[in-house]
Amino acid sequence: MDREFLADLFAPFGPVTIRRMFSGFGVSADGVTFALVIRDAIYLRTDADGAARFEAEGSRPFRYDTRTKTVTVGSYWLLPERLLDDPDELAEWARSAHAAAERAAFSKASKTRRGPKGKTAADSSKAPKRTTPAAARKVKAAVKTAVPAKKAKTTKSAAAKRSRAAR
Repeated sequence: MDREFLADLFAPFGPVTIRRMFSGFGVSADGVTFALVIRDAIYLRTDADGAARFEAEGSRPFRYDTRTKTVTVGSYWLLPERLLDDPDELAEWARSAHAAAERAAFSKASKTRRGPKGKTAADSSKAPKRTTPAAARKVKAAVKTAVPAKKAKTTKSAAAKRSRAAR
């Protein structure tokens, strides 16, 4: 599958961005990747609610092998082949996949803003204390008034003194 084929396939969905990803392509809309194309197979993003729909179609989740095991990625499921011949229904499935990808992105973003166990960084006792502007000015003033350290003698000047003393 090439970019032109994918652009035509997802045309009823709307404008998409197709980028090289892994050994295939990622299909995105509005900056959110909702489909993967790997080894000439199209996988759509889904969540727990949508996985049943894929199972009912006889689809399977994306899987890949590592050296020691097979990893199943339950958030991407194989596009049912019958949808390749029905552009309108494919567009509906793509919209559903895009919505699932947006929900996952929103969930991920909200988790990164929160600390462990749902606490915000401000709630955590290990969170760094904020410096007030007044305290920052005091530190800045203290640094300016600090006495500069003596410069270490350079080897060049030490060598010059030794040569003068030897004369």
